[in-house]
Amino acid sequence: MKFAIIAAGEGSRLAAEGIEMPKPLVEVGGESLIDRLIRIFMSNNPEEIVVICNDRTAMVSRHLVDLQQNGLKGRPVPLRFLVKSTPSSMHSFHEISRYLGNGPFVLTTVDTIFLEDEFTRYVEAFEEGLSIGVYDRSIDGMSPIDGMMVVTDYIDDESPLYVETDAGDTITGFLDKSDSCRYISGGIYGLTPTAIKTLDRCISRGESRMRNFQRALVADGQCLKAYSFSKVLDIDHVGDIAKAEEFLAGQNKKTITTTR
Repeated sequence: MKFAIIAAGEGSRLAAEGIEMPKPLVEVGGESLIDRLIRIFMSNNPEEIVVICNDRTAMVSRHLVDLQQNGLKGRPVPLRFLVKSTPSSMHSFHEISRYLGNGPFVLTTVDTIFLEDEFTRYVEAFEEGLSIGVYDRSIDGMSPIDGMMVVTDYIDDESPLYVETDAGDTITGFLDKSDSCRYISGGIYGLTPTAIKTLDRCISRGESRMRNFQRALVADGQCLKAYSFSKVLDIDHVGDIAKAEEFLAGQNKKTITTTR
């Protein structure tokens, strides 16, 4: 399976709050956001890791070149990257889609913070869903899927995207506002090549934003399953860094306590 990272944003809110480092290189717990994702992806048998970064600074692209040449902590990284500024995350996705369209892939933005063990279980569930389908309570049987989206009931987002699901955890809608939806989007997308066709149509219609692409997937009749994480945090503000570090440190303490 391929993994992909959208790292082409400017990080303007972090910059306005005094963070001079480009967002992909901002550190959480002593590890840059992009290195953390790549390390986690490397633990899940990647066929290739595809990254897009912007062309407004050479710092990120130089870092990616170093990863290509020297690996991450001594491990070779099957890394491909594209340097290009785009008007939105959906356009960034479109730019790298040519490298993703031959098989299933997992895509996320560079600033997502989540638990590593939850991600591994998610990848396993996605692969199983692709091979044999997933159990659907609404039909009391197995159902084939086109994708598996990470959701969370932890809401700490300036503009959350609410995820509407049926009794079988099939996603039926993506809503800007909701008083009844339990989940919001976690910004981690497990998809198949059929999603690229929907993406192409979105771009041709002049649409933007990843949430519009997700709505288009549902409108096109693709079967998307929701997979719940305990928390997914985004690093948009300086205060989010401390929240992320506290979240990850708490989990590490729990793991140490459990293994003793």
